[in-house]
Amino acid sequence: MLERPMITLISDYGLKDSFVGMVKGVILGINSQAKIIDITHNIERHNIYEASQVIGMCYKYFPPATIHLVVVDPGVGGDRRPLLVITEDHYFIGPDNGIFTQIFEKEDSNFFKVIHLNSAHYFLPAKGSTFHGRDIFAPVAAWLSKGVDSHKFGERINDYIKISLPKPVLSNNSTISGEVVSMDHFGNTITNITIDTIAQLAPVDSKHKFQVTYQDKQLPFVNCYVESQDQTLSATINGFGHLELFIKQNHAAELFNIKIGDPVSIMLID
Repeated sequence: MLERPMITLISDYGLKDSFVGMVKGVILGINSQAKIIDITHNIERHNIYEASQVIGMCYKYFPPATIHLVVVDPGVGGDRRPLLVITEDHYFIGPDNGIFTQIFEKEDSNFFKVIHLNSAHYFLPAKGSTFHGRDIFAPVAAWLSKGVDSHKFGERINDYIKISLPKPVLSNNSTISGEVVSMDHFGNTITNITIDTIAQLAPVDSKHKFQVTYQDKQLPFVNCYVESQDQTLSATINGFGHLELFIKQNHAAELFNIKIGDPVSIMLID
């Protein structure tokens, strides 16, 4: 058994129903020593892309050997496969619907393997086909946390599903064009332009000036929220290293009707 094994949870289950509680109950029923961490259960319903973004941004902040259970599963009960993804430092359990695309892109393919979970004796007896989070993913996570060898859960595959993620584009060596990819609880809108992408133009530091454009409007580019003027749509690099549009102490997405997919660009001006 791993010493106080850690299992994180991401889902679109919400907190109104008993789904999250049952998943935790299954895990603890198999391994009462497991430490369960809720990352979020407020992923937009059926939004595989958002779940992929969230797990991609946060998994490296957890200790090695953490097991990440990620369930946004609109194809539950269909022909999509349940997966265990093993990287150099982490485990990921969830459906084969593209939810782990960020992991596949961030991790070196020489150090990860993907297993189709098909050893049913590690599952709960099925009472239906609509709750694989409880009946398949939770018990596998629990047995894995107790030290069951990963190869016992199924067969290795190479034809796992990846979804298309929008990529920022560098043009004329001076402008990076991207788009809004997610929004947080505070109404801040996060783009797919990262600090590493911007570094193709110049380092983000006091020596260089950048111009951010949204809907043909030039936005102030500041170091942190407090540097922005009240009610002014501004841009900054957020805590995950992504370019973000925000309004200080207000909901930028609602006030400016910002949508997923809206184009955003940043240009080096000095």
